[in-house]
Amino acid sequence: MALMCGLSFAGKSTLAARLAEALPASLVSLDLVNEERGLYGGQGIPLEEWAETNRIAHERGRELLDAGRHVVVDDTGSPRFIRDGWREVADQSDAPFVIVWVQISPELQQARVHANRQSYGRPDVTDAVLRDHRAGFEPPTDEEALVV
Repeated sequence: MALMCGLSFAGKSTLAARLAEALPASLVSLDLVNEERGLYGGQGIPLEEWAETNRIAHERGRELLDAGRHVVVDDTGSPRFIRDGWREVADQSDAPFVIVWVQISPELQQARVHANRQSYGRPDVTDAVLRDHRAGFEPPTDEEALVV
């Protein structure tokens, strides 16, 4: 299992799709789970709704791993307990686990957000949500299984 980790607009979804195709692996996207539920993370989602989205995504990931599939999880991977939860899913299925940390500077992130607002390439993320996410982001540590 590979868990994407990084700020919004870092390129995680693009990289996750390419990894899933190359491995081959099944892609579990928390944004898509939210969309199925009528929720859009870029507008702000209550914590209890994120918890339910994570529960659904974990269930899907576990089923895929138990069926012998490789899995790429497209999420921000922050805070740490989110990464630990996915590590536990992998461990329960005796699957290897790696974090793919996609780093981006605040300046490049802001440029991508503004470009997206012009092109409408993906749903917008409000400035408040971006600010809160950046402020609360917990980067992975050296003790975690990590690919940078």
